[in-house]
Amino acid sequence: MDNTQVNRNWYVLYTRPRAEFKVERSLRVKGIDVFLPVKKTIRQWSDRKKIITSPLFTSYIFIHTDEKERLLSLEDKLIIRCLCDGRKPAVVPEWQIESLKMMLQRDIEPKIFEGLVSGDKIQITSGSLKGVNGIIIKKENSNQLAVSIELINRTVTVHLSDEISFTKI
Repeated sequence: MDNTQVNRNWYVLYTRPRAEFKVERSLRVKGIDVFLPVKKTIRQWSDRKKIITSPLFTSYIFIHTDEKERLLSLEDKLIIRCLCDGRKPAVVPEWQIESLKMMLQRDIEPKIFEGLVSGDKIQITSGSLKGVNGIIIKKENSNQLAVSIELINRTVTVHLSDEISFTKI
């Protein structure tokens, strides 16, 4: 692995309202590795239905960069700031991003909750979510998997069927 890959971290950028897709395009043009999680919803109008793609987390976008690229990304006028932990840019753990990506690749409708969900940390070992790490929660007499992006205080959940197996981590 080369040295530039070692110094790359996941950061969260806070964007101007409704600018997530423009920021994503702009950063990609600059060669910056960007992740904009999206959800698809069906909207009903009086004469038709349409599938709408919208950001999963309003006004947030993730970048996988080194410090030089992170500073370059902040030059975009549609980006308000990079989230920080104290005075340092806050880093999102790699496993949280990878688990979120894997969850969104499945044909399962995610639900978003503000705030953190506490519970046992697990890894799914079978089924369509195999390899996803998250927190198991009980809700309405069913098991759900929650993946929290703690830095932005958001949690994504999906219903777990009884066929899925998991192990505590």
